[in-house]
Amino acid sequence: MAADHRLLALKAFDGTKAGVKGLVDAGVTAVPSIFHHQPDHRHRHFTVPVIDLSSMSSRRAALVAQVKAAAETVGFFQVVNHGVPEGAMSAMLAAVQSFNEEPVEAKAPYYTRDPGRRVRYQSNVDLFTSPAAQWRDTLFMEMPAEPQELPAACRGVAQEYAGLVQQRLGRTLLELFSEALGLRHGYLEEEQGCLEGVSVAGHYYPACPEPHLTLGTTSHSDCNFLTVLLQDPVGGLQVLVDDNEDRKQSAWADVPPAAGALVINVGDFLQLMSNDRFKSVEHRVVANSVGPRVSVACFFRTPRAASSTRVLAPIVPDGDGARYRSTTMEHSLK
Repeated sequence: MAADHRLLALKAFDGTKAGVKGLVDAGVTAVPSIFHHQPDHRHRHFTVPVIDLSSMSSRRAALVAQVKAAAETVGFFQVVNHGVPEGAMSAMLAAVQSFNEEPVEAKAPYYTRDPGRRVRYQSNVDLFTSPAAQWRDTLFMEMPAEPQELPAACRGVAQEYAGLVQQRLGRTLLELFSEALGLRHGYLEEEQGCLEGVSVAGHYYPACPEPHLTLGTTSHSDCNFLTVLLQDPVGGLQVLVDDNEDRKQSAWADVPPAAGALVINVGDFLQLMSNDRFKSVEHRVVANSVGPRVSVACFFRTPRAASSTRVLAPIVPDGDGARYRSTTMEHSLK
């Protein structure tokens, strides 16, 4: 009976096509039960590394060492002087916020649960399968996208931003990751195709009346090569880190926004390819009474059309054993 009631509530929420923003606009003062999560208050202080990518030619060995250390331990770091102009970053955040704050009828044509649509707006991709819903709405865009596919608020802005992240920062990061694995700098891009596809997710987290009852994003790791995250000043991103003294104990550490910085995290595919040398770690976003929080994630993964044939396999140095079997990307996504 409770399950039936929950399903009806989920369908009613989804049917509005207004998302969490619609609940807030309607003046809710209590978080609906479909959004209730079990509390997890484990917390510790941990400083996520900030890596300055300026002067690449003169500091390359040091930068490779910094990226290697971050990838092998926490799997997260922030980068500054990364080559993506702050103007493009600000414009991207503004575009996502503008779209989400349009009237429901303007957003409704993009609201869909059809994974075949290259541009789709929805609240919670796993709404009907997860134990509890998340306090956020998302505009997902597979790149490259035709201008007419995108909402007017994001047209031009999203393509420019994704291109800058992919071609400027993405190529640099893949070179550094390649060298950190002891490979030539073009290996991950040229031989593994890690730069071929980028998808963009613009997340909108409305202010929450009871943030202790829910989450903006539940704990997860990213099923891709790597993620580049742009976040506004509101904050809320947390990464699960091990205790220095007891590796069996882990707790949530904040990843506070840094001016002009982009957050980088290792994805599941890169952990597999590195044979566990690099870590793809769990992360989440807590709900906040202040908002909205806006973030934009660029996911580096092989384009969907090629995922059925692209093989992922551990890169194993001589004498080391593979910890994973080779698999297709399509199979790993299931």
